[in-house]
Amino acid sequence: MSDTVAEESTGKKPGWRKVLTSLSQPKTGYMLLFGFAAGLPYALLLGTLYAWLSDAKVDLETMGVFSLIGLSYAFKFLWSPALDRIDLPLLRRLGKRKQWIVTAQIFLGIALVTLSMLNPVTALGWFSLLAGIGAFMSATQDVVIDAWRVDVADDVATIDILSTVYQMGYRLAALAGGALALILAERIGWPQVYLLMGGILLVVGILGLWAPDADAKASEVLDADDEHGLRQAGQLQPKIRGLALLAVGALWGWALIIVGVFMVQSLGSNPELRPDSVQFITTMGPLIVIATVVVPAFIAALLVKLERSGSYKLEQAQPSRTVGDRALDHLYRALVLPLTEFVGRMGWSLVLVLALVLTYRITDSVWGTFAYPFYLGELQYTKDEVAFASKFFGVGAVVLGLALGGYLLTVLGRMMTLLLGAILAALTNLLYADLSIGGYGLAAASRFSGFTWLAETLGGDERMSKLLLAIGLENLAIGIAGAAFVAWMSSIVAKGYSAVQYALLSSLTMLVGTLGRGALGQMIEERGYYDVFILTTLIGGIAVVLVIFEWIRISRKGKDSGIDETALKNA
Repeated sequence: MSDTVAEESTGKKPGWRKVLTSLSQPKTGYMLLFGFAAGLPYALLLGTLYAWLSDAKVDLETMGVFSLIGLSYAFKFLWSPALDRIDLPLLRRLGKRKQWIVTAQIFLGIALVTLSMLNPVTALGWFSLLAGIGAFMSATQDVVIDAWRVDVADDVATIDILSTVYQMGYRLAALAGGALALILAERIGWPQVYLLMGGILLVVGILGLWAPDADAKASEVLDADDEHGLRQAGQLQPKIRGLALLAVGALWGWALIIVGVFMVQSLGSNPELRPDSVQFITTMGPLIVIATVVVPAFIAALLVKLERSGSYKLEQAQPSRTVGDRALDHLYRALVLPLTEFVGRMGWSLVLVLALVLTYRITDSVWGTFAYPFYLGELQYTKDEVAFASKFFGVGAVVLGLALGGYLLTVLGRMMTLLLGAILAALTNLLYADLSIGGYGLAAASRFSGFTWLAETLGGDERMSKLLLAIGLENLAIGIAGAAFVAWMSSIVAKGYSAVQYALLSSLTMLVGTLGRGALGQMIEERGYYDVFILTTLIGGIAVVLVIFEWIRISRKGKDSGIDETALKNA
């Protein structure tokens, strides 16, 4: 799906009727199911698992063996080209995306069930290995589900609604795999919890067999065009494509080796020899991004320039004759074509797009690490208070925000909702700035709105009402911004190349937040939380400005393409 806005032109201003029609589609129901399946292993492997290890008296140093788990999600784009092109034996008939989705879900279900049978103390090696492989499959599932969402979207089950429903499922899974898992573990034990969650994923995998998939004919046409079109007259010479593939392949191969070596070292039995994950991401993260995104983008731009200038073109068709020729074409389609398509279609606009991707959610991703130290250490709330406010009340606010964001997408359009989400996400940082210096503004707002009365009725006090109000409003903004952001990112990638292109964009949003946490932590120690929240508000303001520029870009492109004003409003 390209970034054009014609696809959304309906001639009418959409509203609840269009939302309800979209929600009634089977695709939307499966999107909710797949969102839940994506969020559950992430919560269980990246968060809740540490609670199990703590109860099992596994020391913190030994827990460092699980540092590789987060990297699977941060660098999932590295193996995304394979997911776009490799078919699983006997499963291709399920569909290009479904073959991987169903396989990953069933594998994850088996992995969680197997984990429930292991003792994390006596079998830590197998336990950590299985958790790491599970995280790899979970990240793989994320890549393919994102691609499935882009590929199956249509005028009824729109990309905006599918993106919103996906995140709702994901958030509900975070609640089930987080707070609910903790509650159940107190009553039935950790092995039984993971057995139950594994069984749920197995059921989802079986149900996924009946999910609709992308149009098989469209995929076959794309594959055929790629296979024969690369060697037709007027296409780039195989030698040039081979050099480009060698350069990009070497860079991505280097990145895969670096990440793979780190993972193997993290699984070592000697804690002293295990690398530090934070230091790895801080030092190697930027280099990996440069090697796999920046430099390949320049190579793709050069290829696009050569294509448009007429240089190094085949004067006549040159069919593939050897296994090497076919391997070159296959690898080029998997790794380089998604980049050249993206760069060729976006042009210099790609700089604006990447800047927006890097900044839109940075305040949330950077600040999230310090939320608990802020609540528990700085503000001295109890663990029970924070758990209720962030896990139950907060998740409810996010889901409400997602529902509101999905509706706004149909009423205001994608870019207006994206702009509104950026503004609200930036301004909610001021709520925490107020909370860090006493929360007097929040207290006044809480009393005026009746929120204090509600908190006291439920057994709390004004101090608790301030925390609930701040978390509630922030998560409401996160829901609106998240719905718009995922819908926008999904709209700018191309069907057929969605796995690679979307995985690149989503990985960048995760990596940039990780890279900024060290500097933010140092600033908290030196200047306190108030200055940090003012800074994150200003960073959010940068995203607001970039959204405006992106809106102008899309509007201009729509006018150049002859798209009417109604379509632009719906963009």
